[in-house]
Amino acid sequence: MAVETRTNLFTSNKYLIRKKVLKLAGGVFHIYEPDGRLAFYSKQKAFKLKEDIRVFTDESMATEALTITARKILDFSAAYDVVDSMTGEKVGALKRKGFKSMLRDEWVIMDASDNEIGSIQEDSMFLALLRRFLSNLIPQTYAGSIDGKEVCLFRQNFNPFVTKINVDFTADTGNLLDRRLGMAASILLCAIEGKQG
Repeated sequence: MAVETRTNLFTSNKYLIRKKVLKLAGGVFHIYEPDGRLAFYSKQKAFKLKEDIRVFTDESMATEALTITARKILDFSAAYDVVDSMTGEKVGALKRKGFKSMLRDEWVIMDASDNEIGSIQEDSMFLALLRRFLSNLIPQTYAGSIDGKEVCLFRQNFNPFVTKINVDFTADTGNLLDRRLGMAASILLCAIEGKQG
């Protein structure tokens, strides 16, 4: 079943997310449209026991678009609720597969009722093991799927000073993945998994 999104936000099929690695307190993410315009600005609150990430329409932080919050404190298999800040609607949730992700990162995509509808998985076990045990300089790639159909691709660019992830939703021709949930996934990959790659 196709998912409808608001017409004024989350309409692009491609985005670029940049996170400064040298940021000491929390994380700051700039999300750009393909033409280079700023689409969203995201801030990860520092020194929080429960992860709390806010996504705004610009750097003024006047209009909040999404909230991404962990359900539990310091949970290895953390689930993150994604809420549309403008409507208060829960869009869905993303859950990290804890012990399984020690070797190869994997996330579960859930709908607003916490039903599992898809997954996001790191590119290959071989490359994942190389990243963990030999070199964290190998960029990560993740593929997301809904009902076995690829809907998104997240590709990390290597840069020692700035984490960059290219987000691509063009494979989702049937609009199976709510773009708000896809955007939240890309920010979580940059914030959480990006620490190891």
